[in-house]
Amino acid sequence: MQQHKSTYFYAIGLSYKKADAEVRGHFSLSDTAKQDLLTQAKNSGIESVVVISTCNRTELYGFAEHPYQLIQLLCENTKGTVEEFQEVAYVHKNKEAINHMFRVGSGLDSQILGDFEIISQLKFSARASKKEDLLNSFMERLVNSVIQASKRIKNETELSSGATSVSFASVQYIMNNVESISEKNILLFGTGKIGRNTCENLVKHTKNPHITLINRTKDKAEAVAGKFNLIVKDYNNLEAEIDASDVVIVATGAQNPTVYKSLISTKKPLLVLDLSIPKNVNEDIKELENVTLIHLDDLAKITDDTLENRKAFIPHAEVIISEITNEFNAWLDTLKFVPTIQAIKHKLTDFKNSELNTQRKKIADFNEDQAELITSNIIQKITNQFAHHLREDGNTSDESIELIKKIFQLETTDNV
Repeated sequence: MQQHKSTYFYAIGLSYKKADAEVRGHFSLSDTAKQDLLTQAKNSGIESVVVISTCNRTELYGFAEHPYQLIQLLCENTKGTVEEFQEVAYVHKNKEAINHMFRVGSGLDSQILGDFEIISQLKFSARASKKEDLLNSFMERLVNSVIQASKRIKNETELSSGATSVSFASVQYIMNNVESISEKNILLFGTGKIGRNTCENLVKHTKNPHITLINRTKDKAEAVAGKFNLIVKDYNNLEAEIDASDVVIVATGAQNPTVYKSLISTKKPLLVLDLSIPKNVNEDIKELENVTLIHLDDLAKITDDTLENRKAFIPHAEVIISEITNEFNAWLDTLKFVPTIQAIKHKLTDFKNSELNTQRKKIADFNEDQAELITSNIIQKITNQFAHHLREDGNTSDESIELIKKIFQLETTDNV
């Protein structure tokens, strides 16, 4: 499990379980901050790190001598402090860190059970790390194993039956709490991932032709609107559009509030849903009697039959995770003895070359090719035999490695 003599694999982070929306907002990483963090990690000698920041959690997976190196990286690139982090955080090491990534990536640790949006985040983050040469073979293999587990859980269980995400929960809330929804005016402000998914769920479930989109970058809104045949208005029209709406969904992903009390002058009932971390709707709008403000943390508490039914599939999902984790750990164990096998091969090759030199001098018509072929095949068979023994004998493989090193007088550099 050790990557070099003194580095270990850690998962450090915080999630909705102990950190409320405000605290999660302090540790939320924008795309620029993620990039800065990767650059800083590289400069500080960290050889492999993957960063995840969603509305539910912010996490770093990486190799370090001490978890504080990763915690510091996170705090230096967010508004959060080390003290605040320590109050709500978790730190997992080695096998626990591996297990944690599997649970997160498979939707078992999500705020809404079975929410699989996290897996695309993980893929994206791993790609960003690879681009910066911050994804070693261990991490790449681990991320791919988690993706494999997530796919199998999706295909073989009903853990994510129906829509599962925050965007679906928000649409479900609207439909349960707003009468005649198909006749109401709905405004979606922000067309990031959650905004797009919400838009899709709105169109599918509300059958509402009065959905308007606003985004700071208008062409992004037009791209989404074109797909669903919706209306797009300029960002400058935000105030007028809020006043014309019955439901406003805010998914802007800005670092500071984008909707506040002074923007609202309508007197009719207005439902505002804030699907952003950090919060993008200022709490001061609650002072208006006609306004109801719902944040995504409130939505996650709304359990329904769908979520209850999903719980039945947790054991099956855990079996799949266990199978793929075992495969990953087996691969990890084989890495332990790779240097020993290579060292045996080098040693036997030295014996071979020395012996061939001797025979070359002794035998007049020495058949070089034949001798090379036979000896190479024998070396391959001997090393295969050792590899097979070490692979099969997981319990005492460390003792076997030591014995082999002693017998062959091997010097290996452990790179695992």
